[in-house]
Amino acid sequence: MATADIKAIAHQLIDQLPETTSWDELIYQLELRASIEQGIRESDQGLTYTTDQLSAQLGLGS
Repeated sequence: MATADIKAIAHQLIDQLPETTSWDELIYQLELRASIEQGIRESDQGLTYTTDQLSAQLGLGS
């Protein structure tokens, strides 16, 4: 994602937060967004496991 896109998304996210938002809440929201986007990228790249695959890998059975 280009820097300009990230800035626009950050501005949009900030605009949606209440006026009384704390720095901690802002940082949490930014980290949450980044984490979700990372998960989507990993899923798109096939870097995820199904529940059955994970259960088998952990030896939990089906």
